[in-house]
Amino acid sequence: MTQLTANPNSPLSDKTISHTSTSLNSFAPRLLDWFETNGRHDLPWQQHQTDTPNPYIVWLSEVMLQQTQVATVLPYFARFMNSFPTVQDLAAAEWDEIAEHWAGLGYYARARNLHKGAKQLVAIIDETGDFPQTLAGWEAISGVGPSTAGAIMAMGLHHYGVICDGNVKRVLTRWAANDGDITKSATTKELWALAERLTPEQHSGLFAQAMMDMGATLCTRSKPACLLCPLQEDCLAHEQGREEEYPVKAKKKPKPSKFSNALLIQNSADEILWLQRPDNGIWGGLWSLPLEFIEKIDGKAVANKPDNKIMTEPQLDVRSNEKAYETEFTTAEQIINEWLNKNQLVAESVSATLFDNAPAPIKHSLTHFHWYLTPQQLTLNTEQSQELTTALQAAEINVNWLNSNEAQATLGLPRAMVKILQ
Repeated sequence: MTQLTANPNSPLSDKTISHTSTSLNSFAPRLLDWFETNGRHDLPWQQHQTDTPNPYIVWLSEVMLQQTQVATVLPYFARFMNSFPTVQDLAAAEWDEIAEHWAGLGYYARARNLHKGAKQLVAIIDETGDFPQTLAGWEAISGVGPSTAGAIMAMGLHHYGVICDGNVKRVLTRWAANDGDITKSATTKELWALAERLTPEQHSGLFAQAMMDMGATLCTRSKPACLLCPLQEDCLAHEQGREEEYPVKAKKKPKPSKFSNALLIQNSADEILWLQRPDNGIWGGLWSLPLEFIEKIDGKAVANKPDNKIMTEPQLDVRSNEKAYETEFTTAEQIINEWLNKNQLVAESVSATLFDNAPAPIKHSLTHFHWYLTPQQLTLNTEQSQELTTALQAAEINVNWLNSNEAQATLGLPRAMVKILQ
């Protein structure tokens, strides 16, 4: 067994943990012995097998891995490293290029923070000659929280660092049978104290990677492989047969739903109008079809023809009042909506000529709501498309007329837009 000692200086309270000091001190050695044989050692951002770690690689991977699985991240990471092999390359890149590389990975604020953070890091390197060397230095970088900073310190610099991300919290709540709500600050504080107590002062980077692997491969959300776990002998949740009851998390309220028409506005060359979204808000800086806000209103009584029974159907109504503009429409979409109304033009279902019923909306789930997007098509003549373009450009709005293949190849498109095109 690896001879390592957990950090005895952590502020862990006796009330926080029921394990003996022997269990606490043997946690890291058992985990690292397991990791040496069974852990993942071939991920492209791992730095535990090198004598000269690269914090840029770890920082980039940690940002990408936030709320995203390794399998999803791998091709994006490879592409980023190919295009932006150094933090200086990333800082010097134009936002459109970064957005195109990130498109489809989701949680787009991460990409904005990454670009901003790269510029901050380059300024620090220019001033000091190196990346930040302290936890506080990394936490000052845009988008970097305590766990990400700890991971960079431990794995990217081979200094002492502690992580307590989602995977780690799951392992710890089960091992300690901590039944506190992990969305509450008090529980988070307890888990951080436990993570600090268990993290060895030496090889904390190895320990961080081992904890990540444990949560990703054995101590999974459902059906954890407890019989293979090196910690099972003193895992309190396993002892109680309640592994899947942890971590405890308050039941979320059902997500609200929003509805929009996605306007496929085409010109005479079969090119589609694309708008660049504002930097702030959903899909900031990416390219999207114009969206038309729809408000779901109360049901309407209609007759059911077969038996003449009255039944209620949900109705969708396009609203163009100021409140809707303020909360849902970008400036570009307001201009388009007003221009269409002025010219008495209406987009129709893309399959209206083929089917009696319009296609079902495409459901796209975001962090805080479900979004139902219904494709609507409208073809403009040369004069109309030029007039609309001029109106948008007069408001300094970035527009592009590209066909489907060109847009997917050259623009940073949200995954929802790709779904619509497909």
